Amino acid sequence: MNSSSEYTPATLPKQQATGRTHRHITIGLPASNSADERRFPLTPEAAGMLVERGFGIKVEAGAAAPIHYADNSYSREGAEICSRREALGCDIVIHLAPLSPEDIRHMRRGAMLLSLLSVCRQTKPSVKALLERHIMAIAIDLIEDSRGNTPFADILSEIDGLAAIATASALLADSVHGKGILLGGVAGVIPCETTILGSGIAARAAARAAAGAGATVRLFDNDVYRLREATRDLGPWAVGSALHPRVLRNALRTADIIVATQMSDAPVFDTEAVSDMKKGVIIFDLTDNCGKIFPSLPSVDLGAASATASAHTSGGRCCYTGSGSAVPRTAAMALSNTFITFFNDITGCEGALNALRLLPGMQKAAYTFMGKAVNPAIAAVAGTRSGDINIYLTLS
Repeated sequence: MNSSSEYTPATLPKQQATGRTHRHITIGLPASNSADERRFPLTPEAAGMLVERGFGIKVEAGAAAPIHYADNSYSREGAEICSRREALGCDIVIHLAPLSPEDIRHMRRGAMLLSLLSVCRQTKPSVKALLERHIMAIAIDLIEDSRGNTPFADILSEIDGLAAIATASALLADSVHGKGILLGGVAGVIPCETTILGSGIAARAAARAAAGAGATVRLFDNDVYRLREATRDLGPWAVGSALHPRVLRNALRTADIIVATQMSDAPVFDTEAVSDMKKGVIIFDLTDNCGKIFPSLPSVDLGAASATASAHTSGGRCCYTGSGSAVPRTAAMALSNTFITFFNDITGCEGALNALRLLPGMQKAAYTFMGKAVNPAIAAVAGTRSGDINIYLTLS
């Protein structure tokens, strides 16, 4: 070797990253465009966790105001504060209420939309826009996990049941617009009566909250097996009964609070049945029928109105819906936990489309795909025929 020659270090090949990055998957969080939907899908902490996992989070400026989080709470966690159009242009958009046709036209063609099914809120122009843009629309309340549970629907149902009783308790205690009474009464005073239709998660949550406050609780359901399970779970203070017309009519006549929850073959109460109820009875409809169980009563969505003001203007008798929107921050925290698990599954499947192919519980929740309606109820809204998503998945 020539001693006068200079030593030149060899250039090493650049080390390649071994892990896959998911930064290219962006999640858009536009503000709710619905006056009766105040819930927001992600807290700042949840957004930060998704950023750490490689997702890009874009939040419309001011979108989290209903849950009392400022924009800088999200930006500190790595999320980008942007315009509505930028949030709508992401790979995945989360918007709990149905989007307007104008918003859908700003979405990326073939993007994924995560929302609640909300059939009674869907409009033909919006569904048509989803089909035209080939949006993969997924109803989060229909998503099933590997055990057949519906995690999003279950947590929202639990919140609805608890919020209904909390709201009813406040309305009964209001000395101006309510009766000025306690839900549970005191020594020597009979407690309030709570009649609950159904025995699922929302019904059990409402029953547990009412009994915890000292109220008398009665559950009605034609599903005897589920009713038996509910009464065993709740204990001896909850009385269960099948939907015998005379027994139910008597319970409705003396009830201070009535809570209707999701159940098969839910009854509909006409004007005569409502007229037999107590004056000032507090009525909630927690089903997906948008208040149609009590058609003769004005329906008040708590996502858009004050319960106390509504009770005053309606003379003390109306049907409240959307109780979960009355506690939007609690809903946001609960939804965040569930979305973290959901996006972990998407990461494991290496993308949203692959997740739809590989996860049967997600396929069941799809309502539009490849320009086709794949949910019968949504197809009926659009005036078209429903197709089988499995056929379209094999073609994609």
